[in-house]
Amino acid sequence: MTVSAPLRRSTRRVTAFALALLLGGASIVPAQARSAIDIAPHKATYRLTLDHARLQSGITDVSGQMTFSWNDACDGWTIDQRFQVRFSYAEGEDMNLITNYATWEAKDGSAYRFNVRKLVNGEVDEELSGGATLDGRDGGNVRYDKPESRTMPLKAGTMFPTAHTLRVLKQAGSQENLFSVPVFDGAEAEGASPVNTIVGKLRSPAAMKVKDADLLAAKAWQVSLAFFPINPGEPLPDYETNMVLQENGVVRSMLVDYGDFRVSMELETLEKAIKPPC
Repeated sequence: MTVSAPLRRSTRRVTAFALALLLGGASIVPAQARSAIDIAPHKATYRLTLDHARLQSGITDVSGQMTFSWNDACDGWTIDQRFQVRFSYAEGEDMNLITNYATWEAKDGSAYRFNVRKLVNGEVDEELSGGATLDGRDGGNVRYDKPESRTMPLKAGTMFPTAHTLRVLKQAGSQENLFSVPVFDGAEAEGASPVNTIVGKLRSPAAMKVKDADLLAAKAWQVSLAFFPINPGEPLPDYETNMVLQENGVVRSMLVDYGDFRVSMELETLEKAIKPPC
């Protein structure tokens, strides 16, 4: 089955948004008088389902699972992430998407490495790998090794995913609840995507049974993000997300709105990841 451009963009974004959000970081001191927060390295699985689809989308169902592992590597944070998603269509054909991510980000937010492999119906659809660096307010550069060897600049103010999550948590509970920055996660060959962020009110998620239930005791906030196309001429976001994010970095749930359809992500399993003796 040929994958249309809009659908290809949507399936790419199903993986990109989670990489940009489900990352932790070092201890930080958020706004106001809250004590320092330890982001918790963890392993989690999420169930993906179709929340709603308009008739013109052609989509009748979305189902799948994401497995996610975040670990402390002493000099940085490593992420291993795998998506398995099935898209069903009114025409009766399905598309199976498998995406694997492996990333490393320096704890000071200055360097990033990424390796991404995407399969559609069992065949390799796209591979991306390389590294990026940021130099304070001057921006930085990204070097792609795949799909081809090339470099491109990153604008001043660009952040890598962990640094972006830390800023979200830093501003949770403060009066400064809105900001916009480019975020580079390596999920696309075009560079960093502008992301608008709104940090909302405290939430009280329902209790659930998981292996390490104490990970769910942290405070949680409603966070909304809009991911815009890299092309500055596009006024509307590619997609928007609403998520419940805990102050220890655990995402409890997420709803992703692509316009024609919405995908829900719900936490199923959660356990602690072992911290190394750095």
